[in-house]
Amino acid sequence: MSHNSTFRPVDYVKITVFGLALSALWNSLHTIILPLRLLDFVAAPQKNTYLGLLTFTGLILAMIVQPIAGAISDRSGFGWGRRRPYILMGTVLAVFLLPGIGLYDSFFAILVVYCLIQISSNVAQGPFQAFIPDLVPGGKRGLASGVKSLLEVVGGFALVRLVAYFMGRYFGGGESPWLWFSLAALGIVLLGTMLVTVLTVKERPGGGGSQLPLLPTLYKSFKIDLKANPGFVTFLVSRLLIFMAMATLQTFALYFLMDVAGIANPAAVTAELLIVVGISMVVAVYPAGRLSDRIGRRPVVVSSGLVGALGILLLFFAHSYGAIMFCGALLGISTGAFMSSNWALATDLVPKGEEARYLGLANVATAGGAALARLIGLAIDPLNIYSHGLGYQVMLGACFVYFAVGSLLLLRIKSPSTKEG
Repeated sequence: MSHNSTFRPVDYVKITVFGLALSALWNSLHTIILPLRLLDFVAAPQKNTYLGLLTFTGLILAMIVQPIAGAISDRSGFGWGRRRPYILMGTVLAVFLLPGIGLYDSFFAILVVYCLIQISSNVAQGPFQAFIPDLVPGGKRGLASGVKSLLEVVGGFALVRLVAYFMGRYFGGGESPWLWFSLAALGIVLLGTMLVTVLTVKERPGGGGSQLPLLPTLYKSFKIDLKANPGFVTFLVSRLLIFMAMATLQTFALYFLMDVAGIANPAAVTAELLIVVGISMVVAVYPAGRLSDRIGRRPVVVSSGLVGALGILLLFFAHSYGAIMFCGALLGISTGAFMSSNWALATDLVPKGEEARYLGLANVATAGGAALARLIGLAIDPLNIYSHGLGYQVMLGACFVYFAVGSLLLLRIKSPSTKEG
């Protein structure tokens, strides 16, 4: 498997299937397992605060570890490839650590275990993301990215539904078999997709990559030429804000359904909501990408963000099951359209010869938005104590602002005329 014109359909799956496991792992942990697990030893009025702190800390580690792991793999010279050794090592460590989520009954212990899982999984993820530029012919990388996104959305959310089925029967306490079934399912999928990746992806032997010292290489990887690329910082801020909105909703959805909507089985309904969002994303991704080729990136990206803002506005008044699912569908359409057209805009804006580095910075904005989103958990609980549901109203208001400002910022960007329709 190399840069050639005989890249087969099955090869797209081989180099992207590991993304399914990563999506399933973090969607399940962040949306269902950790919110329910924290209720075992955290006071209910403080649950959003603790969930926000826990996931914020881990995502900051992800922002640091992922580019470092990627840079180290770029410089590696293993005979069986630059990427697969790190995928093997990181996955094995993550699977070894997963049982810790059920073994310990203290916030500090769960925090340590969660952070170690973040580190180990990102040791695998950083190098894994380089398969597409490493192995896919230039004219087929968009298709490969589409396969990766499809596997992450469809496969990841399907496993979340299984985890929700198990956790919907969870009665609390690490000894519950349903928690262990959930963790085992995630571990099996991680190991299975890792083995498929390690055994079937054929890399060229590592050539050692850059010969610069590691620290200068890492410093340069985060540097932006503001004069040559004035619109890219605005693009990063916009992307960060939109992902803050998406991550906020995903993180605190279970508690919102429990406290505001009064849903009897929040784990199951949260999973159903994620499936509605996921299906809507799949429906929107391809048409939005094609439309952005015809009319330009910015109209589609801005419109997608404003649809997200509309979904939030309706969510203020949506307390029934059907209304919440309708809002979820709108948010899914918004997310799918945003992900395809925004990434296309990123490829328009990056300078020639530094595409990979600048696109890597776009992923740092993604992780940064996800991390910062968690901090609103510190405000939700005190506001809920002051007035029932006020914290969630503030949360939704913040998401509305994130969507609206993140979308409108893109109007300031002048993208290359050759890429705009």
